[in-house]
Amino acid sequence: MLQPRVVLITGCSSGIGAALAQEFHRRGHRVYATARRVESIQRLADDGLRVLSLDVTDATSVAAAAASVRAEQGQIDLLVNNAGYGLFGAGVDLDATALRRQFETNVIGLMEVTRAFALMMCSRRQGCIVNLGSVSGVLTTPFAGAYCATKAAVHALSDALRMELAPFGVHVVTVQAGGVTSRFGDSANIHMPEGSLYSSVASVIAARAKMSQRDATPSSEFAARVADATLRPNPPPVLRLGHNSLRMVAMRRWIPVRRLDRILMQRFGLDQLLVD
Repeated sequence: MLQPRVVLITGCSSGIGAALAQEFHRRGHRVYATARRVESIQRLADDGLRVLSLDVTDATSVAAAAASVRAEQGQIDLLVNNAGYGLFGAGVDLDATALRRQFETNVIGLMEVTRAFALMMCSRRQGCIVNLGSVSGVLTTPFAGAYCATKAAVHALSDALRMELAPFGVHVVTVQAGGVTSRFGDSANIHMPEGSLYSSVASVIAARAKMSQRDATPSSEFAARVADATLRPNPPPVLRLGHNSLRMVAMRRWIPVRRLDRILMQRFGLDQLLVD
């Protein structure tokens, strides 16, 4: 029988994070569900999960969460880096502040949390770090360049961490998620400044933020499959789960670049802007 593990998950206020927290708890593990505002995860506390305030962009908050887990459990077995959001808009419309915030949350914050908990795992020569990437980090689409770039960065950092932490018995799993039911589109940050060159396709940009929710895989099903894979003694290095996850990777791999550009430009209304 699998021994209960200590699990910490970031970004549990809704969607994938909440579903993962509930799934690991259902299986009998000691789960720390975290979010910036602890009141947003009170329902998880009511279900018996341990809840912590954790803002991945605040080093003090990250250190405090790690200290709490160390004091209460003395260890951590599984870390799931799920916190993040989507920034959407044409690249030339995104200012430096918006770009920095996107990378601070999706990439630098993820690494800050990883650093805080990985050392606990290394000292015990065991553990697993699960990083939520996206097929958007494999196939870049118009009006999502910043978000896609952060997920590509997560994939690259995870690849390096997987090799670097292997000598210490720590596994690193990259989840390249496709469409999964969540509030991703509702929490997205859409940039469309006045006078934008892309004003005529503003509706397409807004729709891009919610595109992943079309025919999306239920978050409970996604969470169960992630738990199945990451609780194994030797978890897989990469998981592709969720609607269209395999299809998007195949498109990137097999369709020539210029042809793929044309397909995506048409799909996102950019063909309307072509100059004769």
